[in-house]
Amino acid sequence: MTSTSSRAPVAPAETALLRQRGFRNLYTAGAVSGLGSQISQVALPLLAVTALGAGPGEVGLLSALGTLTVLVLGLPAGVWVDRARRRRLMVAMDLTRAAVLLSVPVAWWAGLLGMGQLYAVAMLVGAGTLVFDLAAVSVLPALVGRDRLTAANALLVGTSAGMDVTGKSAGGVLTQAVGAPLALLLDAFSYLWSAAWLRHVPEPPSGRTAPTGGSDGSDGRAAAAGRVEGVGRQIAEGVRFLVGSPVLVGMSVMGAMANFAFPLCSVLLPVLLVRQLGYPEWVLGAYLATGGLGGLAGSFSAHLFGRRLGPGRATLLVSLAAVPAALVVPFLDRGPWLWAAAGAWFVLAFRTGVNNVLLVSVRQRMIPDGMLGRVNATLRLVLTGAVGLGGLLAGVLGEVWGVRAALWTGAVIMALSWLPVVLSPLRHQR
Repeated sequence: MTSTSSRAPVAPAETALLRQRGFRNLYTAGAVSGLGSQISQVALPLLAVTALGAGPGEVGLLSALGTLTVLVLGLPAGVWVDRARRRRLMVAMDLTRAAVLLSVPVAWWAGLLGMGQLYAVAMLVGAGTLVFDLAAVSVLPALVGRDRLTAANALLVGTSAGMDVTGKSAGGVLTQAVGAPLALLLDAFSYLWSAAWLRHVPEPPSGRTAPTGGSDGSDGRAAAAGRVEGVGRQIAEGVRFLVGSPVLVGMSVMGAMANFAFPLCSVLLPVLLVRQLGYPEWVLGAYLATGGLGGLAGSFSAHLFGRRLGPGRATLLVSLAAVPAALVVPFLDRGPWLWAAAGAWFVLAFRTGVNNVLLVSVRQRMIPDGMLGRVNATLRLVLTGAVGLGGLLAGVLGEVWGVRAALWTGAVIMALSWLPVVLSPLRHQR
């Protein structure tokens, strides 16, 4: 970063980005669909708990299935994103997710809804989100230029955190007022909105690789084998690039630990707050919304932290400062402990907001354009797979030892998640 850019305030850079039509449309699409997604993150488990009588194991599995699809599809999806027209792929994923979510209120009103359908919806929406997010991350450098990635990510992550606040609050209120099926219907419409805006985003170069073998059509089986071999080779290239970078490895391990811990601390909250402690649904939404406020504050502070400390040192210091907050969350209970746990949740989300802006920008600068899909898919496999596994463990711990056991396990892992930064060159990254 040059001395001129380091003295420039953040707001003009972000204002200039919003004047760019392609980025503005991407931003608008993501803002509205993000609001709908946060509503459904509250409404879907509440629907399972309040209407279908789901227990801790079923709620944990519902949460996990939305992310465990990454373990199966993550690496091939990266190759697909590097080969495909990324804007068209994003539009297709929006339309797919809208159709899947629309099936829930339809089945509910027909009296046919069951946990099996909710599991299927979670998997399909998770797969669509995986492909969409990989395409969006890969589109951004070509859309705004690598020199403006930090400003662009600060705006995108900050707005996403703002949608987190309003979406989770609205999700709790809407579920209590009009029911979870209608709340999910609003999420489906938000994806249709996103698809409409994305149609006007310029199609950047995809970095597509020509398929291998069989160009004369003389041997279809050889051509198919060649394509499979080509996909495998390209996946291996992305994995090697990630494993060969100590900086990317450090941020991957730290992110995996934090992502594994977050669902342990949050997946069973509908069971704890609504069923065991007797709070109304809007309290769950308000509690989760404090995390959105933390993420919002962290994302808009990230540019200042990164400029003064460098992304590596900023990541380490903010992570260390969040350790005491992690150990407060398991004390969540009635009265003052509810407020204390909500404040701690704010701090943990603040840390996530800072890291998302700084570390995503670092890796977007490090990864060549033609490998963005594959390397980000490898990272997504690690990071989102950790979320899914954390959700599964939360369900198991909740069934066997109770909700508190899941909260304490997540808190301890979160409190130790700064260690990979100390043990890698990431702490010196400037």
